[in-house]
Amino acid sequence: MLTVAVLISGTGSNLRALLDAAADPGYPAHVVVVGADREAEGFSHAEEYGIPSFMVPWAQFASREEWGAELGAQLDVWKPDLVVLSGLMRLLPASLVDRWAPRIINTHPAYLPEFPGAHGVRDALAAGVDQTGASVIIVDNGVDSGPILAQERVPVLPGDDEHALHDRIKPVERRLLIDVVRRIATGDLDLAVAASASSAS
Repeated sequence: MLTVAVLISGTGSNLRALLDAAADPGYPAHVVVVGADREAEGFSHAEEYGIPSFMVPWAQFASREEWGAELGAQLDVWKPDLVVLSGLMRLLPASLVDRWAPRIINTHPAYLPEFPGAHGVRDALAAGVDQTGASVIIVDNGVDSGPILAQERVPVLPGDDEHALHDRIKPVERRLLIDVVRRIATGDLDLAVAASASSAS
């Protein structure tokens, strides 16, 4: 059984989807802890499922490195096989990424490498494209620049605003995340191989 830590900053909608999937006895992964960089609404999902949680408040640390060191210490308590970033709105320090690589994954509401960064949906609309998408990636030390594990196109419809488009992307993100975690758990997807293939290309 693959053990998973999920890190959030807000409502934790991807976390909720993963918890719901993991409630199926046939799903080969289990969320062992939920962490956040602030008091997050998503903690309610962890509480409902009886999953332990922790908080490492960004504002209480003098630097990203100090915050990342404490975050790493909390993860060490649980020793998860995989760390999933689920709307965590902080860049992890390189020291933490390097230590866990390639076992940190993230979802992004765009068809990477298109529209990286915190405003992928807004940027797609501003660019006037007729399609965007959702991606699941291995986290590296860039901004949404890691190896792509799964992605799918989502059309941009006439009259879409940021909210409407994001609402259509989110279910795709969740489905991709659940499938990627399943594939990692069953051995159908090897993160080390995926990372090596990306660096070699």
